[in-house]
Amino acid sequence: MAPAYKRILLKVSGEVLAGDQSFGIEPEFLHSVAQQIADAAKDGVQIAIVIGAGNIFRGMAVAADGTDRVTADLMGMLGTVINSLALSNAISRQGVKSKVFSALTMPSVADSFTARAAKAALDEGYVVVCAGGTGNPFFTTDTAAALKAIELDCDVLLKGTKVDGVYSEDPKKNPNATRYDAVSYDEVIGQNLKVMDTAAFALARDNQLPIIVYALDDKEGLSGVLAGRSRFTRVGSAS
Repeated sequence: MAPAYKRILLKVSGEVLAGDQSFGIEPEFLHSVAQQIADAAKDGVQIAIVIGAGNIFRGMAVAADGTDRVTADLMGMLGTVINSLALSNAISRQGVKSKVFSALTMPSVADSFTARAAKAALDEGYVVVCAGGTGNPFFTTDTAAALKAIELDCDVLLKGTKVDGVYSEDPKKNPNATRYDAVSYDEVIGQNLKVMDTAAFALARDNQLPIIVYALDDKEGLSGVLAGRSRFTRVGSAS
């Protein structure tokens, strides 16, 4: 069966790479995520990835404590480079070609991101890992994910998190929170549902980019989500 989507953008929260730890990268969980991605790539899906840095550095939290926001955000961008290199290497170890592109210029570490070069790499069978966010302070990696998905002509943006979809409240704080199977962009923005930031949802809405939110540790993995076997929430235009 042909995959439902030809090209996807996967947004991975940095925190999930820490696994059960509060900081850093848990090798077993990194391997699991890389295996999911490699399996989907072997099924013929072209995959671009944007990863956060919450497992290494929290720029906004540090800025709130007095550090200059621009400096704090730059430090966070460097954290995404560390995570991107780790994930790309783990994917390569699964037998799938992977290449890191960075929005920050650092030629000894990664290729500089351009949409043209990244799309060419996707067409050549590479899993493309986009580091450095947007390359600008004051923008989150959620916004970077939406932007990169649009730039790279992706069919859908998938957000891998610690929960299996979009809820009315944090289900870990309120077990009675309502879970949505589908929700519109405007409902997400209007109800301030905290899965991605408002700028990311607005960018997706304005460019009609569908978003799928799912649990990164789902037993069916990324391939299960793409095949519709797993639980997830689809964010898109109102029907």
